Amino acid sequence: MVRKVVLAYSGGLDTSVAIPWLKENYGCEVIAMVADLGQEEDLKAIKEKALKSGASRVYVEDVKREFVEEYIFRVLRAGAVYEGKYLLGTSMARPLIAKKLVEVAQKEGAEAVAHGATGKGNDQVRFELSVKALAPELKIIAPWREWNIRSREDAIDYARARGIPVPVTKDRPYSMDRNIWHLSHEGGDLEDPAKEPPDDVLLLTTPPEKAPDRPTYVEIYFEQGVPRKVDGEELDPVALLQKLNRLGGENGVGVVDMVENRLVGMKSRGVYETPGGTILYLAHRELESLCLDRATMHFKELVAARYAELVYDGVWFSPLREALDAFVEVTQRTVTGTVRMKLYKGNCTPAGVSSPYSLYDPDLATFGYEEVYNQADATGFINLFGLPLKVRAMMERRAGLRKP
Repeated sequence: MVRKVVLAYSGGLDTSVAIPWLKENYGCEVIAMVADLGQEEDLKAIKEKALKSGASRVYVEDVKREFVEEYIFRVLRAGAVYEGKYLLGTSMARPLIAKKLVEVAQKEGAEAVAHGATGKGNDQVRFELSVKALAPELKIIAPWREWNIRSREDAIDYARARGIPVPVTKDRPYSMDRNIWHLSHEGGDLEDPAKEPPDDVLLLTTPPEKAPDRPTYVEIYFEQGVPRKVDGEELDPVALLQKLNRLGGENGVGVVDMVENRLVGMKSRGVYETPGGTILYLAHRELESLCLDRATMHFKELVAARYAELVYDGVWFSPLREALDAFVEVTQRTVTGTVRMKLYKGNCTPAGVSSPYSLYDPDLATFGYEEVYNQADATGFINLFGLPLKVRAMMERRAGLRKP
């Protein structure tokens, strides 16, 4: 029997209808938990809305700094990008929301937690795997897998019938998720990948063709892979990301339109806005190219791909993710320095990089005269490196597999 349930509440369509549905179908007390991830919404209004919808109590948890330091920066240092395009904005927020959900449930003595993720998406997996890892004794309720609501249009009708205002209309039926890292858009006319996204989709980013005609330059200082300063000014993690979001958004940087492979087996089309995150990813990668040796950098690319899958698949709280973090930690010991980025009409390109741990030696790399590198040494290296190819070619000729 469920007497009390804690719902991960955002104030969006799905969680708005979940409160009355839980009360009507489980006869339980519903407590709402709102995570402030930097979505820049009126959290006071969201709290009041939850109470009017039937919640007995509402917790508003400010987790912006924890989100940036313990989740975003870990993923950034790992260089994790899902399928080469998605910067994991929604994916890495879910385990933190689940963590706070569990904390509130334990404080309130609730028997269950609930979420508004649909049965078709990835978020149901992310929420539930996190809860199982942190508090396996809690029952998990997923209304979308139980109720007879089958579409967003049905959910809008359900909410209107109960006098619950929702931030979605049948004319603009996008499913959006926002936090300090990104804003995602799915659903509606975006479900046709043959169509270009409408002009009104972008909310954080200026369309590149409307961005300023002059480039903006920004310098980012990293210390052991963690961004610390912007244009020489030391900022706390939240303020730093907010500043880069503004600069990137003004210059049309960070828009991704992609068809991705969901964990549950289907493909989906999404439009993502990640202005500040795109600047940080590209700047961090540029600094690594200066500070990491070839073998480490190439192996880290393999780790980054696996790390991205772990985050996307919802297994943040896993031994493997912790182990990969340990590897990343070692790689970042010398990733310290300053990167200058040029922002111009949707493009974000490097415009200079320096580090006290730079492995770039101009005396070795120069095409001009130098006395450090003996070019004749390359002869022996090539002979040894190419020996397996030479031996195989000789065998093929002896065996008649290759013409003289």
